Amino acid sequence: MSEVKRNEITAEGLKALKDRLEYLKTTGRAQISELIATARSFGDLSENAEYDAAKDQQAKMEGEIVELEAAIRTAVVVSDEEITNEKVNVGTTVRVLDQDEDFEDEYRIVGPHEADPMNNAISIDSPVGAALIGKRKGDELTIEIPGGLSHLKVLSIERTERT
Repeated sequence: MSEVKRNEITAEGLKALKDRLEYLKTTGRAQISELIATARSFGDLSENAEYDAAKDQQAKMEGEIVELEAAIRTAVVVSDEEITNEKVNVGTTVRVLDQDEDFEDEYRIVGPHEADPMNNAISIDSPVGAALIGKRKGDELTIEIPGGLSHLKVLSIERTERT
């Protein structure tokens, strides 16, 4: 039997998903409706690039709405009791030493819908995030990444500050 994947998320992440969904359902849909109405006014729909583009935009937005609804429906908010300085989990910030490059880095561990690698918020589904889950200060790990193997050592674990 395969393990059911938990859609873990922070309370802040769930709020952001709900806010985005509300925006798309109200403002987003209204804006697309206006675009479609404007494009229709240009006449023949069979050769109307503006209409086709607006309908494509509408389809993408509706797809995002479906994805957000599913993510919200299956979300499991990580409780404050689950977030400790003892081990890496969603809601923690972990400082690691890249032993290959002798370089320190810091990652916020988040659920898949909160990932923002450009701001060091890595998903528990990413290779590094998945490998760090459950690790403790002082643990060493080897991770297979696209460029080969990476050897990390956990230097510290802290609860991520709420924004």
